[in-house]
Amino acid sequence: MTVTQPNSAWLYLLGGARLDTQCHPAHIHLMLIETETTPNPATLKFLAGRTVMEMGTRDFATPEEAAVSPLAETLFSLGDVTGVFFGHRFISVTIAPGSEWTQVKPDVLNVLLDHFSANMPLFKPANAAGISVPVESDFTDDPADADIVEQIKELIETRVRPAVAADGGDIVYRGFTRGKVYLQLQGACSGCPSSSATLKGGIESLLKYYVPEVTEVLAV
Repeated sequence: MTVTQPNSAWLYLLGGARLDTQCHPAHIHLMLIETETTPNPATLKFLAGRTVMEMGTRDFATPEEAAVSPLAETLFSLGDVTGVFFGHRFISVTIAPGSEWTQVKPDVLNVLLDHFSANMPLFKPANAAGISVPVESDFTDDPADADIVEQIKELIETRVRPAVAADGGDIVYRGFTRGKVYLQLQGACSGCPSSSATLKGGIESLLKYYVPEVTEVLAV
């Protein structure tokens, strides 16, 4: 929900070397990878100019979770990576405290270049993980609140998720009980210093305005 800084575009040869675009031969195949900063300084958003997830999103918070995806697994193997998120047309990568993007970014770009230039599958064969996996909820919505929950979900889907996707993240509905809405932050939103302000100043205010039954929004 914040404005990202201007994009930086990187042109790479399929072999992985950076190229001076002023003097490249016309027959050389180039691939454009754009990077965007996010409100979370530990996370960068990478755009390869193509669809990543046909539908839904996928968040990997550990190397074990990433085992279903060759791309996520390779990114985690870099050592500094602590989170990978697949959006519709972008990939967000989060690095560990103390790591520097000036050192990690070239390695991430090379991994992405190798993956997309070879048209490798995003997920391992015979694995249904390519479909966005709903997060298991610790909350059971009261059937009496069905209309309220439907309003909340619609607002999150149409007003909240597009905004946070622009910042390289996602927000997933987890539950509604006694006026409280529980959401899970993913990608760049997870661990972001401004996430509390986004929840309280942005999402909570929005939901309270349109759904008077909402009293508070909490992250889980």
